[in-house]
Amino acid sequence: MTNWIEIKDFNTPELGLYASLSEVQLLRYYEPKPGLFIAESPKVIQRAVNAGYEPISFLVEHKDLEGAAKEILAQFPETPVYTAEYDVLIKLTGFALTRGMLCAMKRRQLPSVEEICQNACRVAVLENVVNPTNIGAIFRSAAALHMDAVLLTGGCCDPLYRRAARVSMGTVFQIPWTYFDKKISWPETGMDSLKKMGFKSVAMALRDDSVSIDDPALLAEEKLAIILGTEGDGLSGQTIADCDYTVKIPMSHDVDSLNVAAASAVAFWELGKKNLNHI
Repeated sequence: MTNWIEIKDFNTPELGLYASLSEVQLLRYYEPKPGLFIAESPKVIQRAVNAGYEPISFLVEHKDLEGAAKEILAQFPETPVYTAEYDVLIKLTGFALTRGMLCAMKRRQLPSVEEICQNACRVAVLENVVNPTNIGAIFRSAAALHMDAVLLTGGCCDPLYRRAARVSMGTVFQIPWTYFDKKISWPETGMDSLKKMGFKSVAMALRDDSVSIDDPALLAEEKLAIILGTEGDGLSGQTIADCDYTVKIPMSHDVDSLNVAAASAVAFWELGKKNLNHI
């Protein structure tokens, strides 16, 4: 096909998106307008395309041109497809490609918290979760286990970072999400905005003064914001103090806590049952 371009020179400017630019540089590529991100694997790329994200170019291993990537590439016959053998692509990108395909895509303007929450009754709120693997896993659980949206504080890892989106299996393109506005302080103003929208807040925290995760009062709440904290330290003391409920997942065998991604799956399943009943 005419849009297939064999990689012969690593210094080709268009390859900089894959070879030399960091995640942050891609994010700021068109600053102050939304920048770019790199999606990895056919499933993730297709879900991004289905959600309306626009490809800039593709980077594809030779064998996948007529394989896993073929159906996606056929949708964009004019978009450049840079291609080479697997070993060449590893040298170019510096990491092993998942199923031999990357795609540079344009970001979109994020909606406001109010827009995201307009028709939501169960939302996940992530406070300073910085690990991209955890972000991706939390998004996958949120999408699968009946959350309506995900809200992130400014200290969180970007859900569109390559690893986060890949671990999520592309669910970052399926469930609505956004950041609290940088002008809004968290937890003070952010928590107030949730309350004004009618949400009761649930702090997932290792505290003895907590209610059971299966407490009927929680399930009965019309709107819940389920708040999870950063790896290691968990939620800030002020966030916990400002919440309507504090919930602790019961543990056995002297295990003191779960990874935040594992805890999110338990919390979303139990606290999202109201949404399950509406399906």
